[in-house]
Amino acid sequence: MILNGVHVLVTRPEHQAENLSCLIKQRGGIAVRFPTLEIVPLDDVEPIKTTLENLDSVHWVIFISANAVNFALKANGGKIRFMESVRFAAVGQSTALAMKIAGLPVDLVPEAGYNSEALLAMPQLQQVEGQNFLIVRGEGGREQLATTLRSRGATVNYLEVYKRIIPRIDNSPVVELLEQHRLDVITVTSAEALQNLHFMLGERNNELLSLIPLVVVSDRIRRIAADIGFNRITVTDKPIDTAILETVITCVTGE
Repeated sequence: MILNGVHVLVTRPEHQAENLSCLIKQRGGIAVRFPTLEIVPLDDVEPIKTTLENLDSVHWVIFISANAVNFALKANGGKIRFMESVRFAAVGQSTALAMKIAGLPVDLVPEAGYNSEALLAMPQLQQVEGQNFLIVRGEGGREQLATTLRSRGATVNYLEVYKRIIPRIDNSPVVELLEQHRLDVITVTSAEALQNLHFMLGERNNELLSLIPLVVVSDRIRRIAADIGFNRITVTDKPIDTAILETVITCVTGE
């Protein structure tokens, strides 16, 4: 029981929080679920269907996340028709797994790393002049992948298949833990989730929040957290639940 009853805030979307929460419980901690993002489908799915049924001129389809895979499938009746001329890429291993479960080929996934930079470093994406890319993602998001591919001579279009909203949930259990100094570690897996956390708990609680050890999954989120005012920030080795758990344990035990 390494975590010995410490309270760990889990900010993952509700449908993605179960595994990390169970891992925390198995190691003796108390997972405090407080989703700061909700992932929902777009109101109009017809453009998604039209795009996915007409991939003839596309050379590469890149899925940004497992959510991108799953919401694309939902919008298109549970399947994506593909031809041998289309290659499919995943930003990371979780995305690749979602693609395999969906019956899609995974032609390219970074050997190391779980972000756009790692994918862009792959040899297959160095010489892409004249090729057409379709990036499947949620509304908004980072532009680096498209910007870099365009700088290499590719044509890039987006297919947005979901949107992120701020959940409407009661914040009083978390505020109470904050005020009682019983919230021990915070876990955050995206910059937007971190920013929403600040908003959802209210300005008067932000100072207390900033004193709690924060576990994040990338150096980019670490920099944003530091700008917001967090003082004790640790970055995981990988953006996966087991790595998040091990980092939480390190924060709590110092080992």
